[in-house]
Amino acid sequence: MAVREILLLGDERLYQVSQAVTKEELPDLAQTVTDLHDTLMDFRAKYGAGRAIAAPQINVLKRLIYLNIDKPLVFINPELKFMGDEKQELWDDCMSFPGLIVKVLRHKRCWLRYKDVNWQDQELELADDLAELLQHEYDHLDGILAVQRAIDNRSLKLELPDRY
Repeated sequence: MAVREILLLGDERLYQVSQAVTKEELPDLAQTVTDLHDTLMDFRAKYGAGRAIAAPQINVLKRLIYLNIDKPLVFINPELKFMGDEKQELWDDCMSFPGLIVKVLRHKRCWLRYKDVNWQDQELELADDLAELLQHEYDHLDGILAVQRAIDNRSLKLELPDRY
């Protein structure tokens, strides 16, 4: 098991733009994917939340997202396109700032093109909560955090565990 440290809000490394993965780097990516999986599962066990994680959150500045809801999915070099103008307002959380939620506005539908772990082209059409989730993770690849997308200065809220 390779649980990695999750970079926290305020860490300058979270604001850097990630580099594309090259085909030559694919063999080395297996360990990063394992680390993303283990880190996500560890966070989920501690906090009871967590569906996806982006490589920059564990200080790997590559365009890589790991999702695990019903089954694991790896998105290499994803490209995100919005479908339509319909948006949804929601409270967004993040593993890089546990306990803090941010009210954001995200597109209701989007389309994602990416490479899978076999370097094959894939496409997904996403709606509602999955569209929101992938927009959130995609932002990490561009060095953007949900707090930067807050609707206004009253769009931050602490959700502390019951022990406080």
